[in-house]
Amino acid sequence: MCSEGAQMEKKPDGKKEGRTDKPKVDPNIDGGWAWMVVLSSFLVHLLVMGSQMALGILNMEWLEEFNQSRGLTAWVSSLTMGITLIVGPFIGLFINTCGCRKTAMIGGFLTSLGWVLSAFATNVHFLFFTFGVMAGIGSGMVYLPAVVIVGQYFQKRRALAQGLSTTGTGFGTFLITVLLKYLCAEFGWRNAMIIQGAVTLNLCVCGALMRPLESRMQCSAETTRDHQNMKEASLLDTDTVKPNNVLHDGEDGEFRTDNGTSWIKEDTSNEIVIKDISRLGILKSLTRMTVSVRSGFWTWYSSYFGAASLFTNKVFVAFVLWALLAYCSFVIPFIHLPEIVELYGMSEQNSIFPLTSIIAIVHIFGKIILGFLGDLSCVSAWNVFIASNFTLGICILILPLMQVYAALAVVCALIGFSSGYFSLMPVVTEDLVGIKQLANAYGIIICANGISALLGPPFAGWIFDITQKYDYSFYVCGLLYMLGIICLLLEPCLQPKEKNREKPVENREV
Repeated sequence: MCSEGAQMEKKPDGKKEGRTDKPKVDPNIDGGWAWMVVLSSFLVHLLVMGSQMALGILNMEWLEEFNQSRGLTAWVSSLTMGITLIVGPFIGLFINTCGCRKTAMIGGFLTSLGWVLSAFATNVHFLFFTFGVMAGIGSGMVYLPAVVIVGQYFQKRRALAQGLSTTGTGFGTFLITVLLKYLCAEFGWRNAMIIQGAVTLNLCVCGALMRPLESRMQCSAETTRDHQNMKEASLLDTDTVKPNNVLHDGEDGEFRTDNGTSWIKEDTSNEIVIKDISRLGILKSLTRMTVSVRSGFWTWYSSYFGAASLFTNKVFVAFVLWALLAYCSFVIPFIHLPEIVELYGMSEQNSIFPLTSIIAIVHIFGKIILGFLGDLSCVSAWNVFIASNFTLGICILILPLMQVYAALAVVCALIGFSSGYFSLMPVVTEDLVGIKQLANAYGIIICANGISALLGPPFAGWIFDITQKYDYSFYVCGLLYMLGIICLLLEPCLQPKEKNREKPVENREV
């Protein structure tokens, strides 16, 4: 009986010893503060990408003000849009070292400064630097963290969350276009840019909402440190010595003030202790900063040039090739669609309900619906991504053949819906490389998009100069898009046989 009792007493202890503490899952994953992060990302897309889509209003003002060629003036808008995406790989370095919050807040200030300084431009070349380069880099520093932070906060609803946040581009295109038209009409384009710069400063607030998950997981540790600091600070009694009192050396190792307060010499060591603690705290902060910068730089460097480089992933390389070929085709309808409408004599119908507006409106719903489909357990986000790309490529190819407004409107609606695949791009990228490499990998993807956006319009214009027809621009760019889709279809062949593509939910580290 005694032995049985002893064994019964040992069983609970054995359970305690063998029990392993499960890692704490942040309650804000897929809920709580995660939706504030989605709101922050939505506002970033509204203010950054929406503003860039509405630059046609300012472009007309710059043409009238500076009397330069259309090609030279158009480079201002092209620079800011291209640089926003091209700097992606370098912004990944900032995210690795400083985090999404600090990077976005610095970028918000830089973007706002670029808008305000551009109001004092004396020529187009001045705008190249202030608006094209400065505002472009700032926008890139806000845009990439807004995408990455949503991926960090969501597991089960990643595609839907990205879809909701990226709809800010569509809403921003409408709202900021109306705002800039009103401001330019009432106050002139220079004052309009100053006001818009003040509005853009809200990007710093959006960045402040991007709280890192690690800070909340370490809350208890920080609380313990605060208690220790309070104990150390209590070593010195601030009421012992009043200000402006004169100390007199007394007997028994004692100081006395004029008002009779005594202070033992041993207490003077407390000041030295406090000063040492302060210096130690500064040294620790500098050490942490140095380690963080070195660690972030090494992570960034190894992602591009190390043995475990992202470019050793063949599927990811194919994805980058798709990004280079696809984005130039995506911007073609927005550039040459007005000429197609005028060529076919649909200007009156288009003025009532512009085809570009149809694309923008349906684009918003496309992002949400495709994001919802990408989160379904029975549907692969990769397959939804390829299907939407294939639909978009076909629509670009057949668009010049639609010579009736109703048919053209249907094709434009399909273009708007299928281009909602942008909400799946971060999800597909994360599936390929994992959450840790998302910032660096997505930086490369948007860099490829930026290069494509810069080269696409001049390429389409060059085709028109040779053929004197806009149709061929759609045909050639549509074929390039289909070539990019072929790169995506090679995914089963490029994927290592011994490794199936792992689910991000299973391997995600919180």
